[in-house]
Amino acid sequence: MKAVVLAAGEGMRLRPLTRTRPKPMLPIGNQPLLEHVIEAGREAGIDEFVLVVGYKRERIQSYFGEGDDWDVDIEYAVQETQLGTGHALLQAESYIDGSFIALNGDRIIEPSAITAVIQERRETGSPVMAVTRHRSPENYGVVDIDGQRVRSIEEKPPAHTVRTDYINAGVYGLGGAIFDEIRRTNADGELAITTVLQAYRDSLRPVRFDGLWLDVSYHWDILAVNNRMLDRTDSPRAETASIHERATVVDVAAVASDVRIRPGATVLPGTSLGENVEVGSNAVLSNCVVLADATVGDGAVVRDCVIGENAIIGPNATIEGGDTDVVVDGVVHSDVRLGGVIGDNTTISGNVTVSPGTVIGNDATVESGSIVSDWIEYNAIVRRG
Repeated sequence: MKAVVLAAGEGMRLRPLTRTRPKPMLPIGNQPLLEHVIEAGREAGIDEFVLVVGYKRERIQSYFGEGDDWDVDIEYAVQETQLGTGHALLQAESYIDGSFIALNGDRIIEPSAITAVIQERRETGSPVMAVTRHRSPENYGVVDIDGQRVRSIEEKPPAHTVRTDYINAGVYGLGGAIFDEIRRTNADGELAITTVLQAYRDSLRPVRFDGLWLDVSYHWDILAVNNRMLDRTDSPRAETASIHERATVVDVAAVASDVRIRPGATVLPGTSLGENVEVGSNAVLSNCVVLADATVGDGAVVRDCVIGENAIIGPNATIEGGDTDVVVDGVVHSDVRLGGVIGDNTTISGNVTVSPGTVIGNDATVESGSIVSDWIEYNAIVRRG
C-alpha cells in the first residue's frame, strides 16, 4: 500500500524559520520533521511514498531524492498553489491505484498508528482515520465518535463547545473514490481533507490509539518536540564532531557532523546541534535547536532558543529563556517556554540580551550591548539605545 504524504505547506506561524524552508523540513533531533514521518511509515511496512510538495519544494526533493537512503521509493506530486490539504491530496491522484494511506508531513506519529489504519482499511474497505486524545482538543480537529463511526470533525472549535477530547491524528486509510469526492466538495478558500471526509460520516471509521503523537504548530513546539524525541532515543553524536575534553555534553543532546565544541562549553539536555555548528569556550546551551553552520560565541548563555542557519550569537550574549506570553495572529499564548528565535544569517553581537519570547527575523543585525524583545523584522538593524 502506498502512502501519500502532504508536505506542500509553508507554516507561516513558524516564520522566520519557514521563510527559507518548508515546515516539514524543520529539524527535530537533527532530522527534518518529514524524515520522522517517512521512517514511521517504513517501519509500518510502507515502501512506496508519494510526497505532495509545493512551497520551497526543492529543499525536500534535494534531501530525499528517490528515497534510496531510506530503502523506499519516493515520487513527487506538486501543489503549485497552497489551497488546503484536500486540494493537495488531489494532486496525487495519478500516482494512486487502489487503497492508500494519507499522512501529514509535519506530525510525528508512532508506526503502530499507521499499521492499525492499514489493517482497518484492508479488513473493512471503509474510509478510516486515526484519532487520539489530547488535553487541548480545541486546538485541532475535534472528532465526535459514535461507536465505530465518526459522526463529525470540527476544526478548532470554541473551547466551550467541545464535548470530547478525541482529535484527528492526521492518518487516513482511503480509496480512489476520495478524489471524485474532493472535486465535488465546495469550500470557501482552502479545502481541507476533513471537509471532504464529512461526506463519509456514515461510513468513516475511527482507529483509536494512545501512542506518540507530536505536532509542531508554533516556535515553542520545535523545542518541546525536539526534547521529547531526544528523550525517546539514543541521541546521535557524529564521529566527525570535535568535542574538547574540557567541554561537557550531556547524553540527552544531539551533535551532528563537524560540530566543534570548545573548552569549558556546556551543552545541556534538550539541545540539538546541526552540522558545522561551533560552540565557543565557556558557552552554555540548554534546550536549544541550533541549525547548521551557526556559531555561539565564547561565554554566551543560550536557553530555550531556536537558532537559524548561519546565525551568529556573539560572545557573552544572553538569551534568557524561561516561560513567557507570546502573541501569534492576535492570540495570546500564556506561559510557553521560549527564550527566543534567531533567524537565518542573523547576527547577535557581543553582550546583547534577548528577552524571553523574542523572535528576530532573517538577515538582521543586533549591535553590541543592545537589549531586544518582541518581534524584530528581517534585515533589521538594532542599535543600543
